[in-house]
This record gives sequence, C-alpha cells and structure tokens, in this order.
Amino acid sequence: MSRLHAEAHAVSRIGWLRAAVMGANDGIVSTASLIVGVASADADRSGVLVAGMAALIAGAMSMAAGEYVSVSSQSDTEKADLARERQELVDLPDAEFEELVRIYEARGVSRDTALEVARQMMAQDALGAHSRDELGISDASTARPIQAAMASALTFTTGAAAPLIVVPFVSAGQLVPMVGLVSLTCLAILGAFGARAGGAPLGPSVLRVTFWGVLAMVVTAAVGKAFGAVVG
Repeated sequence: MSRLHAEAHAVSRIGWLRAAVMGANDGIVSTASLIVGVASADADRSGVLVAGMAALIAGAMSMAAGEYVSVSSQSDTEKADLARERQELVDLPDAEFEELVRIYEARGVSRDTALEVARQMMAQDALGAHSRDELGISDASTARPIQAAMASALTFTTGAAAPLIVVPFVSAGQLVPMVGLVSLTCLAILGAFGARAGGAPLGPSVLRVTFWGVLAMVVTAAVGKAFGAVVG
C-alpha cells in the first residue's frame, strides 16, 4: 500500500512573495541609485544622507499605498465576480450546472464523469466550485491588500537601509563604488532568496535583479555627474 506524500507548492506563497521581492528590490535599487546620483553631483555627505533618508521614508509609504490600492482593486473585482456568480446560481442553476460540466469536459473528462463531478461539487459547495473552476479564484491567489501593503513597506525599508547604512562609514571618494558593491551584493542575495522561495532557477533570478540594479545606478550616476558639472 503506497503512502501519500506531503507536497509543498510555492504557489501558496505567491501573494506575499511578489510584494516582498518587489518591495526589497525597489528599496535597494531606488535608494542606491539616488545616493549614487546625488554623490556623483558632488554633494556633501550630509546632503547624500538626507536624500537617502527621504527616499527611504517616501518610498516605503509609496510602496505601501500603491500595493494597498492596486491589490484592493483586484479584491473588489473578485468580490464583484463572486457576487454575480452567487446570484446566477440562484437565478440560473441549470445553466450554471451545465457550465461547470462543460468546464470539466474541456479538461478531458468524459460527459458522464463530468456530470457526476459537477453534481457532487454543486451539492457540496456550488459557489466554491465556480469560484475555482470558472473564475480561477482560489485561496492561494486571493487578493490580500493589507498583507501586500505591509510586506512591501517592510521589505522596501529593509532594502533601502542596505545602501543607506554605507554612507556614514566611507569616505566621499569611496561612496559611489561602495554603495554600488553593497547594493549589488544585496540584490544578488534577494534574487537567490526569491528563486529559492518560489522554487525557480537560481541563475536567471540573480542575473535579472543585478542587471537592472547596475543599469539604474549607471544611468543615475551619469545624470548626477552631468547635473553636477552644469551646476558647478
């Protein structure tokens, strides 16, 4: 007799993982890029530190607000669809039953089996069956605005702190390369964490986040240098 084996699927983490990785990545890249850009414009250490702190606070609030608003919109859409489906189950039960049967048939189930499965699913939890199989809404993918907002704000703050903490401890001449080094190291670690938590290949994830980090810092450094030269 075979034993059932325990399975742990990464899709159950997709809600908080997406928000957390995006928040940390944005915190590192945006704050490091700002520090590099301001430092390249020949600003003094205190000016760079103030700019970095402002970026951390404003960015964390913006991430939280943005995630909450966007995920709330998704949640509102899900609730509206479920309410519409609930009413259709009352008004058109036969049509909804046949719709579920066709869904199962389209997945390769015979007509007789599809009828029996749909009958049992409708008897147990009609709305839940249509939510999962017709609308594609499940517990793993359900929108959670507060969770997403808190995850983004917290991880943005953590990510932004990494390049910012370098500023008081290095000389002006070493500020740009050290911030770049620390930021790229943190981005590589973040990419590895995201890949591991999501069950994805390590290499592409690390390469993806570090490439965009390098690009952002190079562009802002060039802009800061040009701006500093013009102002100077």
